Amino acid sequence: MYKLVLIRHGQSTWNLENLFTGWTDVDLSERGVKEGKEAGKNLKEAGFNFKFAYTSYLKRAIKTLNYVLEEMDLMWIPVEKTWRLNEKHYGTLQGLNKVEMVEKYGSEQVLQWRRSYDVRPPAIPEEDPRHPKNDQRYAHLTEAGSQPGTEALIDTVDRIVPYWESDIKPTLIKYKEIVVAAHGNSLRGIIKHLKNISDTDIVSLNLPTGIPYVFEFDDQMNLVKDYFLADEETLRQLMEEVANQTKK
Repeated sequence: MYKLVLIRHGQSTWNLENLFTGWTDVDLSERGVKEGKEAGKNLKEAGFNFKFAYTSYLKRAIKTLNYVLEEMDLMWIPVEKTWRLNEKHYGTLQGLNKVEMVEKYGSEQVLQWRRSYDVRPPAIPEEDPRHPKNDQRYAHLTEAGSQPGTEALIDTVDRIVPYWESDIKPTLIKYKEIVVAAHGNSLRGIIKHLKNISDTDIVSLNLPTGIPYVFEFDDQMNLVKDYFLADEETLRQLMEEVANQTKK
């Protein structure tokens, strides 16, 4: 039996302000810190004992992972950081309020930018200081897609699924139990692949912040079951919170 745990980072300061975040490197909110610690406590109580961890280049995911591992007394385990686990790049929407964008462009257009499989928001120009090519974290990268000015979910799938096959999956087979702390869309890319979710249906998957999502595989790496470490009512409320971010 192999166990993979996916955790969307705890609430960030821009989640709290209802802003599009993407690759902008914002910190955790007070609630986000609490969510990271609670996730660690719940995983420890459930008997998880990770041997390896993955996270993105963004501090809200890195800090969430740190809080999880600290609560589990596992801060010593190897951690690999990769840009491939970054959130979807929201282009020029980054830093803008989601409700205000609905008022300006309409709910259907914002839904397309936010959740559709292959519609990208307007791109940030390369000369913009916010563009990844002007950030030291990404300036040295030469891999395709490593310096995007905007992305759709299809782009996050294209960068994360090969990494799942080449790195995360072999590590899971080696260590039996690993954790990945990342972002709503990069994790949705993994989930889409693991559960064979259609391009249409993946639009409606809402991942709550800070709730561990467990995937169990048999010895042939066939998915046996998947479940959240949360009670049904809490999970429902948190998923609705994500779904309603563009509503007043």
